[in-house]
Amino acid sequence: MFMNTLQKKAFFILRVLLGWVFLYAGLAKLLMPGWSAAGLLHTAKTFPALYAWFATPGILPVVNFLNAWGLTLLGVSLIVGLFVRWSAIPGMVLMLLYYFADNAFPSVPSGFIVDEHVIYIAALLLLFAFSAGKIWGLDGVLEKKERVKE
Repeated sequence: MFMNTLQKKAFFILRVLLGWVFLYAGLAKLLMPGWSAAGLLHTAKTFPALYAWFATPGILPVVNFLNAWGLTLLGVSLIVGLFVRWSAIPGMVLMLLYYFADNAFPSVPSGFIVDEHVIYIAALLLLFAFSAGKIWGLDGVLEKKERVKE
């Protein structure tokens, strides 16, 4: 696929900035003593029974671990451009889970249906669809090494 320099720069900037958002959110959770997703899970507005199940004592530690580490690793993946296509998928799922927990679908505080989580999903979908990790990222380095081996 041919991309001009401006398009490459745009994808690179989007990837790194989005990576920073996720990395910061993940590290904030990891470094905050006693952080838990329980508050959000107990106040979920859409599918409250599902989120209440996520908040049960046996499941909550797993949810907390996956949430904090998932955000952190997604951020690292996007920033360095490694496994971007693989990390974008769980990132989109995580954002969809946040979306339904935060909003009384289809109503959102900022309007109707679309909020920041939907924008994050769309951005991750773009990064996935265009293999953005290959643009000045480690996915591109790995691809070049694979081509040399052949």
